[in-house]
Amino acid sequence: MSLFDFLKKKEFEEIKQLKSQLDNSKSVVDEAEVQNKKLEQLLLLKQDENKQLESQLSRYKPIVDIEAEVSNQIKSMEQIISSKNSEIQKIEDDFKTLNSNYQDALETYTKLRKEVSVFESKLDLIEFGIYEPVYDFEKSDEYRVEQNKIIEIQKNMISSDTAATCDTNWTVQGSEAKGRAVVKVYKKLMLRAFNGECDVLIAKVKWNNINQMIERMQKLFDAINKLGEGFQVHLNIQYLDLKKKELILEHEYQTKRQQEKEEMRAIQEELREEEKAKREFEQAQREAEKEESNYQKALDKARKEIELATGEKHDKLQAQIDKLEQELKVAQEKKERAMSMAQQTKRGHVYVISNIGSFGENVYKIGMTRRLEPEDRVKELGDASVPFQFDIHAMIYSDEAPTLENELHKAFTNKKVNMLNYRKEFFNVTLDEIEQKVKESGFDAEFSKLPEAMEYRETLAILEKLNSQVPIKTVDEIIAAEFPSSLTK
Repeated sequence: MSLFDFLKKKEFEEIKQLKSQLDNSKSVVDEAEVQNKKLEQLLLLKQDENKQLESQLSRYKPIVDIEAEVSNQIKSMEQIISSKNSEIQKIEDDFKTLNSNYQDALETYTKLRKEVSVFESKLDLIEFGIYEPVYDFEKSDEYRVEQNKIIEIQKNMISSDTAATCDTNWTVQGSEAKGRAVVKVYKKLMLRAFNGECDVLIAKVKWNNINQMIERMQKLFDAINKLGEGFQVHLNIQYLDLKKKELILEHEYQTKRQQEKEEMRAIQEELREEEKAKREFEQAQREAEKEESNYQKALDKARKEIELATGEKHDKLQAQIDKLEQELKVAQEKKERAMSMAQQTKRGHVYVISNIGSFGENVYKIGMTRRLEPEDRVKELGDASVPFQFDIHAMIYSDEAPTLENELHKAFTNKKVNMLNYRKEFFNVTLDEIEQKVKESGFDAEFSKLPEAMEYRETLAILEKLNSQVPIKTVDEIIAAEFPSSLTK
């Protein structure tokens, strides 16, 4: 190998080493660039973080002392809370004032309404209460006697100068006598005014305004005494009590008189009913006697003819005699029944009837009749002042009909439709309750539960047809609409 080749080979090796070093350097440079990019990115992130920290620091820059700032914030919140509490307290105070004013206004309104209602002649049982009788006399004349006694006591009080009193010894122009004369005239004026107004109240008292009249009398008493305050003259409270008793006696007298009239009407109606029943019994007896006489004559004639008859004619006459004997027996029984009913004044029928068209459901009339045909009495009731006929639910025969009727009335006293007039024999009860009470009284009566109410139900049907826009279909029309008349069509 020549020296040149040796040197060239060495150069190649150095070049190769240098190239290798260059490649290594290049990879280092590349890696350095990557690291540099990462550092740049990290730097950007740090810059962003620094900006955020600077921003946050700028928000809290004015805060020098954190505890001082907390204290300031607490004080600020306390001031706000105090302000709001003051507003709430003011609202509550305003509400209390408003509520107090409302209560005062309501009290004044209620008082005025009550004062006005005292002078209104309308029924107000809720406000003044249902009247409870004070006296309990059997006859109305006894109320008048007691009332006259009360009036006499009033006159004695006026005569003895105790109806109105004066607490001061007045003098007029230095004279006590003139002062007494003036006071006497003033008392007289007050008593005249009070007595005159009380007489008007007593004259106007009715069943539905007794408590109102007592209230008005009390207010009148207070008003007149207020007018007498200047002279210190006032009406005696005992005199007011006597006037109230007079008013109450007048009211109870009128009530008792009305009861006596109702009782008299009931007695007269009962007498008319008994007289009508008596006429029916007598007529039935006469008709039965006439029938008995006719049958007896026919029977006597047939018996004479049968003695001469033979064969087929004899058989016909025998059949006729048997029939006449049966009819004669029936006629005799009718006669005996009519005579028995006429002699026994307590025998009769207790009826239970209803009229749903007139009075509605569960309203029944329980009455008694001595008619030979009790249905006639029910028919009469249906002809008088009611739009529809009554339906009979039970007709109970009894030898003590008035007693049975009275027992049923007492059992359902608290269920009467009319609590004031006992002659109105209508009760708001169920038919089962009536039937149960009748059984307890020892009667096994048959009850008809469902009222026929034919006229009422037909009236409803007619009204429904007249008021309905859709025509009412017959059963045939309904069936025709639901099913075809034939399967072939």
